[in-house]
Amino acid sequence: VAHEVGIGTVDWDTPVISKLPGFALADPWVTDHLTISDLYTHRSGLPDHAGDGLEDLGYNRAQVLEKLRQLPLNPFRITYEYTNFGVTAGAEAVAAAAGTDWETLSQNTIYGPLGMTSTSSRFADYQARENRAVGHILEDGKYKVGPVRDADAQSPAGGVSSSVNDMAKWLDMVLSGGRYQGQQVVQTEALVPAVNPEIVSRHAQEIGERSGFYGYGFNVSDSAAGRVTASHSGAFLLGAGTNFVTIPSADVGIVVLTNGTPTGVAETLTAEFADLVQFGKITREWRPLYEASFASQADPEGELAGKTPPTSPAPAPPTDQLTGDYGNPYWGPALVTQQNGALTLTMGPAAATYPLTHWDGNTFTFPLSGENAPAGTVSKATFDGNSLTLEYFDHDHLGTFIRATPAE
Repeated sequence: VAHEVGIGTVDWDTPVISKLPGFALADPWVTDHLTISDLYTHRSGLPDHAGDGLEDLGYNRAQVLEKLRQLPLNPFRITYEYTNFGVTAGAEAVAAAAGTDWETLSQNTIYGPLGMTSTSSRFADYQARENRAVGHILEDGKYKVGPVRDADAQSPAGGVSSSVNDMAKWLDMVLSGGRYQGQQVVQTEALVPAVNPEIVSRHAQEIGERSGFYGYGFNVSDSAAGRVTASHSGAFLLGAGTNFVTIPSADVGIVVLTNGTPTGVAETLTAEFADLVQFGKITREWRPLYEASFASQADPEGELAGKTPPTSPAPAPPTDQLTGDYGNPYWGPALVTQQNGALTLTMGPAAATYPLTHWDGNTFTFPLSGENAPAGTVSKATFDGNSLTLEYFDHDHLGTFIRATPAE
């Protein structure tokens, strides 16, 4: 994006709808005033990780971006909520202004000029490489090969595959203010705003504690040594944990790429390295701190997760009162069918199928696992007349489906 700002294709404060006329959020005023920088600082008002659940169901990039307009918004420009698809929308606006797609734009402006030959914004390129790392998930204290994560839908935010050698070239360019091997790849004046604090991303919890800030796609903060640092983590629950840190005043950067469930290992290594650079020694036990901060990511979701079903449940309604085609403007259609008395829920373009198990009365449950559903996650499915509320999909109070017709 900074490259395109530098050559005048866009500004950081270019309105998104001027390049993506069909894009909208729930508030028309916000839609009219939303800029590329608003999306890259996560201050658009979109709720946390907006759209990620749609991606899990198989919706593509265009479909997810179209549905973002249905989400309730937090206060504009004063609320920080991390959103992969917010960044993706900003990137799509820049690519549209450049007259190409994001995958080609990132290759032509950054990866190619830097000689990053093992880097791509396309999942197919990662799949085609003979020498590639496979994601591993941590279950019961052991790592095993996880499902392959195709992140093309949110590629600008989380779909880049790369190597440490290639990332070192990128770090070199960033630390040099956009220069690499004597060539000005990105104009310095366009890059500097990205690595400046734009919004508070984490408020201090104690007197004297430093708050965290976010720029345009970068975490920006002051270290204990008083040096400005820029950093970011990337993670897939299905098997990737990455982090980079730059200390521009020391002309130093480090990147750690791991192919395992994120547990804070990458962040521990970069924190220890930053300590050695600034203080000549590791100043604290970083591993337990990061391990604790990442632990909640593996916690199962759902009110009934880990609970024992009632021993004398109320009977379920007759299946013909439950089966049928249900609809939801945000999540799309949901089909409830029965075979041999067992109910099944099917959702999304990928036809994700979940077995419904009776819990009590009109409440059923179904298990989920995936990028945004840690192992052990259980969702309630509550029938009420012609409505069906799915707990897992109700984070933003959009999880109620209305039955159109009974199933045959």
